[in-house]
Amino acid sequence: MSNERVIHPPLLEHAKLRQPLTAGEQQVFQMFNQSLTPDWEIYIQPHLNGLRPDFVLLNPKVGIAVFEVKDWNLNAMRYFTKLDEWGHPTLWAEKDGKEFCLQSENPVTKVNLYKKEIFDLYCPRIQSERGWATITAGVIFPFAPAEQVKVLLSPFLKTTQGDDHAKYQPVSGFSEISTGNMELVFPEASRSHSFLMSEDLAKDLRSWLVEPDFSSTQRAPLTLDRNQRSLAETRTESGYRRIKGPAGSGKSLVLAARAARLANEGKSVLVATFNITLWHYLRDLIVRDLDAPKQIRNVRFTHFHLWCKHVCYEAGWELRYDALWANGREDVLNTELPLLAAEGVMQPGASRYDAILVDEGQDYRPLWWDVLRKACKPSGEMLLVADATQDIYGTAKAWTDDVMKGAGFPGGRWAQLSVSYRLPPDALNLARSFAEMFLPEDVVDLPQPEQGSLDLYPCHLRWVQCSPDNAKVVCSEEILALMHQTGKNGLANADITMLTGNMASGAEVVSRLNEYNIRAVDTFGSDHRRRKMGFYMGDAKIKATTLHSFKGWESRLLVVYVTEAANAQSLALVYAGLTRLKRSQEGSWLTVVCSAPELNRFGTYFPDHAIGG
Repeated sequence: MSNERVIHPPLLEHAKLRQPLTAGEQQVFQMFNQSLTPDWEIYIQPHLNGLRPDFVLLNPKVGIAVFEVKDWNLNAMRYFTKLDEWGHPTLWAEKDGKEFCLQSENPVTKVNLYKKEIFDLYCPRIQSERGWATITAGVIFPFAPAEQVKVLLSPFLKTTQGDDHAKYQPVSGFSEISTGNMELVFPEASRSHSFLMSEDLAKDLRSWLVEPDFSSTQRAPLTLDRNQRSLAETRTESGYRRIKGPAGSGKSLVLAARAARLANEGKSVLVATFNITLWHYLRDLIVRDLDAPKQIRNVRFTHFHLWCKHVCYEAGWELRYDALWANGREDVLNTELPLLAAEGVMQPGASRYDAILVDEGQDYRPLWWDVLRKACKPSGEMLLVADATQDIYGTAKAWTDDVMKGAGFPGGRWAQLSVSYRLPPDALNLARSFAEMFLPEDVVDLPQPEQGSLDLYPCHLRWVQCSPDNAKVVCSEEILALMHQTGKNGLANADITMLTGNMASGAEVVSRLNEYNIRAVDTFGSDHRRRKMGFYMGDAKIKATTLHSFKGWESRLLVVYVTEAANAQSLALVYAGLTRLKRSQEGSWLTVVCSAPELNRFGTYFPDHAIGG
């Protein structure tokens, strides 16, 4: 085996972590890295199906260890325990005469949960209770004496100092860390092998431990080609600019880079989308180009109808806003609310912005744009980016040349982005074929391949045609099959994304995954608006959302669940789904599970085609 230790994220990336290591975590990492033999792999803040332990150590010959680190100074406050209403001990603290509960931060509770989850889920090949011995669950307080920590946490510890099992739940403090006493911090580190541990077991766990592709991408600065960079760094004479391009051509990238540039200059920027989930994606792009993280405060994210609501409330028109919904009129969102906001935004004191940038503009109605631009300062900027090929709401055709001139755009052509930097070449060709076969010719904007990219970005393309009755079973099984690709190639289970056009169908798949104890962050259910606010790629779980909500996003491990293909909007949704695959030199995987008979023949064009019951 190589003498070079496996560390995720890599050592050189630690200064760029979105959640930097604390001083105590830095000390613990240094001790692990210096004292453990090279065959111990170190995983920092790994994504574990919704959990984020501080450290996980893995040795394919010996075992697994999970550690929770607390930088607490136990003399800074009074820490104590007391029983809750059910008689269970809970962790509390008192400061300035006020008591508050710390049970949610209890390191013993956390580390025991991590150990149980690893045993129950992440390592299914552990068959017997003896498998517990392969997993150490340790607690480390780098700035407190170990004895003081043990006294505080004793009600929660399952072992005592003399217990033979104490070595599997070590508690250590300042002295042990400062002296690098690995024998006390992690007693099992001295083992050379365990008959309970195996490489297969290690593979199970690595699928969850390796850093997801989206996390490593987030630390890299934005990469733009010359055309994209020009659009991001300049403004037109009028301040109005419109950009069109196919999926993956960098429209959102240009918008994000422009927003970052303006924010760095201290300008106020309003980024407006159609769907809520796109905020998180755009925010993650923008922060990668900021001079300092604090500049993000210059950027406000909204979707059009939320902006309308805020304008009405800002004007003191809560009652007028509420009255719009009293009669349940169908035209409230499309017309009545925008017209009320148009009045409100002209009131004294209404918020104005140096720049308003609109993504997925094909989903906006011309009236909405006209109302929104009233919030732009007289010398400000307005940017509209769009792709009519992804016209999933049937609104793109309203943007005629005459309407454009009335919307503040002078005559002339759109700025055009043509090259797709997202899609692997084979997936791009299939997406082009789908658009040519099923989408209206007058709105199709086909992505062009990047020159010389043909052999650089391998991908596996699979289509499973199935009956509606069996589709949820097939879809969940295909998601499980993608887990065989994780733990390597820079991919983790948290990279897996399932998209569907039907919320009820998506919820059924998520429910079936729950039966396997696999959790997903999803946007399905009656509280889907709230769920959308919590949907972002940095979540530690598998992702599941609608094709509507994933527009603009991308993933290397993708399952698209198609239930309908009978009208123009549903076909545009399928196209949007096919174009969400992100290319990588380490490979990408797209699986389409289709119960719509209209697409049966198209599915046969996929290199891997199957009938799924």
